[in-house]
Amino acid sequence: MEGSPRILPAGDQAILIEFGLEINPAINRLVQAFARNADQHRIPGIGELIPSYCTLLIYYDPFLLSFSQVEQWARSLFGSNLLEAKISPEVKEIPVVYGGLYGPDIEFVARHNQITAEEVVQLHTRETYLVYVVGFSPGFAAMGTVPSKIRTPRLQTPRIKVPAGSVGIGGIQTGIYAVESPGGWQLIGRTPLTLFDLKRNPPAYFQAGDYARFYPISEEEFEKRRIQESEVIIKNHCKMFN
Repeated sequence: MEGSPRILPAGDQAILIEFGLEINPAINRLVQAFARNADQHRIPGIGELIPSYCTLLIYYDPFLLSFSQVEQWARSLFGSNLLEAKISPEVKEIPVVYGGLYGPDIEFVARHNQITAEEVVQLHTRETYLVYVVGFSPGFAAMGTVPSKIRTPRLQTPRIKVPAGSVGIGGIQTGIYAVESPGGWQLIGRTPLTLFDLKRNPPAYFQAGDYARFYPISEEEFEKRRIQESEVIIKNHCKMFN
């Protein structure tokens, strides 16, 4: 690979591997590929691997490994075919009801970009998005990048409460709030899917490195799917106690 990533100490129990300095699909795929391969080639003392947009944080046990040993292990993976980043063939299809009470900011996104709300939906649903990171709040999936015609700044004052399933736009990214939480993204719709459930393994529906594509549904279909999702959750939880 051209130009080895930077390896930096992150306290006395972690290293940070920096693959780049921008939100970029190619860089993020490299982060994800390295994280997978690092996981497959663990050595004793290596702990949690936390990928982000363009970095990978690796925790280690300082009683078993020194910084130099972890650095040497990480560098041994650079430049090999282990770093080949392959696009996942799976694309998760996400139903969304756009606008109205479900997407109160869609008109602002449209005005900001001098297009119609219908065009916002068309543009938002035409792309396949890479999930860069999962975090901020449980299961929150930050994806990108959205078409330039619907890029919109975040709210100046974040909302105290954003409903679970809300789909938003924040700058060049789109994302889904998996649980009810505060948030400052422009809300354009909502999905009925359950995106975070502690009884599930893994709890989060999305993992970093996944791909997603949105498609529009009606309010009636949203309510129908929401009820179905609730029934599935109840059945799964009941099985755990039987």
